[in-house]
Amino acid sequence: MELIQILVLVSALLCSLVAGFVFCFSVVVMPGIRTLGDRDFLRSFKAMDGIIQNNPPVFILVWLGSALVLIAAAALGALQLDGPDGDLLIIACALYIFCVQVPTIAFNIPLNNRLQSLDLDAVAESEIVETAEAFKRRWVRWNTFRTIAATLTVILLLVALTWL
Repeated sequence: MELIQILVLVSALLCSLVAGFVFCFSVVVMPGIRTLGDRDFLRSFKAMDGIIQNNPPVFILVWLGSALVLIAAAALGALQLDGPDGDLLIIACALYIFCVQVPTIAFNIPLNNRLQSLDLDAVAESEIVETAEAFKRRWVRWNTFRTIAATLTVILLLVALTWL
């Protein structure tokens, strides 16, 4: 097996794990905690996000590793591959970086950080309702976007893997 094939395979694996993670938030986690009252919803999300913000090594390895290995695969593909093979890797990389990683940094993390800074016990009920609705709307929109992009990235990587 050549290095490019190994990089694409590892990229597909790591990006699949990320796609599965954001997918689970879309179809299980957010719908599940939405059934709670607004204060409990925010507490639940804050608790889960707190785990992520503590940077568990396996999570960081998968999340950041997916981007780094995919960038390496696309760079090597651009140097070694001609035609649609290399183009497919570059497209997959651009899609993943600009439609999964960038929205995470630009939208989801700032929303999470804003929530982490709130003392939910000290916030009035009217503000809790407003905060929860605004948070849900924006966070879910961007997570859905990331889920679709991550899934498409994995499809492109699997196609590229079959071509190599």
